[in-house]
Amino acid sequence: MMIALAIVLLVLGGWLVMTFNGLIKLRNQVANAFRQIDVQLKRRHDLIPNLVESVKGEMKFEKDTLERVIQARAAAISAGQGGNTGDMLAKEGLLTQALGRLIAISENYPNLKANESVKKLMEELTHTENQIGFSRQFYNDVVTKFNTDQQVFPTNLFSSLLGFTPSTLWELPADSPERENVKVNLAI
Repeated sequence: MMIALAIVLLVLGGWLVMTFNGLIKLRNQVANAFRQIDVQLKRRHDLIPNLVESVKGEMKFEKDTLERVIQARAAAISAGQGGNTGDMLAKEGLLTQALGRLIAISENYPNLKANESVKKLMEELTHTENQIGFSRQFYNDVVTKFNTDQQVFPTNLFSSLLGFTPSTLWELPADSPERENVKVNLAI
């Protein structure tokens, strides 16, 4: 009887150690995936001033659009330093919308489309936006796995006792400006 109890306790202890270690690995992957998004966002934030300066002279009538991009960038940077994922997501959504408008409007300026430095910056920004999208997708995949592993039986009986809490998916709030289509008004 004692041997059977010892075997059960040994198996349970081994399972708890494996579960704990697995959740630790996933939690670290979630943190790493979030930092990868942060790297891409920093790259985007660094590209924006160069892009704005490059198009400023040509887009004289679009001062409002340029100012919105600059303000949205400043808000996104400050939100990223605050550590609040929801605020960061909202501010990055505003920046994405402002950039989308800038890119759409710039298509109507032939001199900008022909300018090699602007073209290169636009390509870099487009590449960065794609990387942000891929990073967000990877982050959500890892978060989903981490959260699922915490919630399935029998791990759900112990995960909160071991100090694990579900992570937040990177998703757009229903009222996020990033959900809206970019509106371009070409009337001057």
